[in-house]
Amino acid sequence: FTLVLPLLFVYISNQWSRSSIYYLVDFSADAAQDAFRAMNVAIGFSEAQYGLLASLAFTALFAVASLGAGAAADRYDRKALTIVAAVGWAVSTIGMALSATFNQVLGWRIVMGLFCAFSTPTAYTLINQRVPKDRLSLATSVYGTGVALGGALASLSILLDNQVGWKQSLLIIGGVGFAAAALVGLLVEGDGKDAELSIEKEESKDDDSKTLSLSSFGKDIANAFSTDRARWIFLASFFRFSSGLCIGVWSAPYFRMTFPDNTESYAVAQAFITAVAGSASGLVGGAAADYLSTSLGTKDGETANESKDENGSRLWVPVVGSLLAAPTWYFAIHSSESFQVAMTWLTIEYLVAECWFGPTISTLLSTVPSRIGGTAQGLFTLTGAMANLAPTILGYFYGKASGVEESSELLMLLSAVVCFGYVSSAFCFAMGARSQPPVPPSPPSGKLKES
Repeated sequence: FTLVLPLLFVYISNQWSRSSIYYLVDFSADAAQDAFRAMNVAIGFSEAQYGLLASLAFTALFAVASLGAGAAADRYDRKALTIVAAVGWAVSTIGMALSATFNQVLGWRIVMGLFCAFSTPTAYTLINQRVPKDRLSLATSVYGTGVALGGALASLSILLDNQVGWKQSLLIIGGVGFAAAALVGLLVEGDGKDAELSIEKEESKDDDSKTLSLSSFGKDIANAFSTDRARWIFLASFFRFSSGLCIGVWSAPYFRMTFPDNTESYAVAQAFITAVAGSASGLVGGAAADYLSTSLGTKDGETANESKDENGSRLWVPVVGSLLAAPTWYFAIHSSESFQVAMTWLTIEYLVAECWFGPTISTLLSTVPSRIGGTAQGLFTLTGAMANLAPTILGYFYGKASGVEESSELLMLLSAVVCFGYVSSAFCFAMGARSQPPVPPSPPSGKLKES
């Protein structure tokens, strides 16, 4: 807990900072003169520009930095990297609050993307190294609830916005980032204090991998993609990220337009759904994946080749979750006659959909060599960054197809894009689960374990 909980708080800050913009804009006709609460009105940007800010602008540097962040996590002190990253996105959030033009906001969103990229590669590799393997999926799922909890706080930013305005809201969120950095500094041990980890890193280094050279970087990327299972996981994650990001970026504008009289109720409901249903789904998914992995592990008298594939079995959790998420999302956004019914279906959607993160990460990190775990996690983060194209493209077509008060076009786009992404991710996760597991390396001479 002294490792996972501080990292979780950092991840919550990360998600709150990057997602807050979703809830500080309002494109309805009623908000056209409300510069105090509506960021888009105060600064003057359109739906298409919002789609750029909310997704592609953030990922412009985030995508490139993810690879470097993963490689850096394999080589440098991860506590220091985490602290610098948290301070960086806190400063960027405050910079957005002080911005007066679209280009200023755009610049700070790009800088925020750079620092946010360093959060998950450092955290997941620390957890993978220091948590027992039989609790790994659960531990990664606990950390993964930062997405849900940070998203819940972002939803509640609507209430904060109503009270203090969008500028003060961003200043408060930036302050939380500084607090997260301080907590890591106090509670998390650096790599230099972890003797066993330091020895493992030294033993696994190639001659050219001690420094971050281009050749070693390229080799690490190639090794991360070297198995069918890893490739299927990355492709499945791209589709799953695409669906989740489209929901994250465009569900709030859709529900606020569809239920204009329930704006504050929606903020509370979305926060509750994200925090409770999303977190519960993640924790249950992690526990279920650990159960499947343990129950299918090597039994007494079996060799590793004779036992079932315990790592691949974890992937059946996101297969089931994605298949159930598609119809529940469809019902949530098509229940336009009743706010309560729509929120009920949205709750069910979160309960079945958010089980995927922990099992996916733990399977990926168990599939690639441990010495390139950070690089693999960086590639996973890059996959999510590339998936930000989905809400950007959706925003482009929505802006071209309708006026600001129309929700029918947005309904059609959200139905098609999100459901397609869910079904496609389920197929790819299933192919990953069915693919051959990587062959474990032979123990080095002189280091064979006693039986």
